[in-house]
Amino acid sequence: MENAGSAERPVDHPKSAPENRATDGPFDESEANPVRPYVDLGGVKVLPREGLHLRLEVEEGSKRVVAVGLDYANSTLQVQPFAAPRSSGLWHEIRDQIAEQIARQGGTTSVRDGAFGPELLAQIPVAAADGASGRMRLARFVGVDGPRWFLRGVIAGEAAVDPTAAAQVEDLFRSIVVVRGTTPMPPRDLIPLRMPATGAQPQQ
Repeated sequence: MENAGSAERPVDHPKSAPENRATDGPFDESEANPVRPYVDLGGVKVLPREGLHLRLEVEEGSKRVVAVGLDYANSTLQVQPFAAPRSSGLWHEIRDQIAEQIARQGGTTSVRDGAFGPELLAQIPVAAADGASGRMRLARFVGVDGPRWFLRGVIAGEAAVDPTAAAQVEDLFRSIVVVRGTTPMPPRDLIPLRMPATGAQPQQ
């Protein structure tokens, strides 16, 4: 998802977030508990927990970190933080764009009410090693509009279908802290991510 055009659009969408977001997460840096042992990845901080494996997804050409991948509860959670307007939200519009993109790939999507508000349940075509198609991968796209940021999550694996795994991964998403910073950024720009400064990794 790239920066998609002018920020001066006439349509201002309301923010999409749980009513208890400020107390239950995902958190703004100003709301996070300062004594917790977060792994600092720049635009997000992740709280280590048993069984959590952290991966950084790096863009091949620029070598910049473009997403944080979290393997947990036989599932994967990919998170990306984006700059957002102070008063309006991005998730309603971005959700529609994701659905259009998946439809162009030959997949299907449906909107349902999830733990964080509206979420997109997607069936995404997967090409086999021999180039044949026909397999589908199930994924859940979730989004939360915070103060001057938007956090997107993509959930796959057991948490896309199993309620117990889903609850564990949703709790993990809630624990994410977004560090927006004070640098002016156009809405939809990815908030910079980086390797942990100390090389710290969540324990296996």
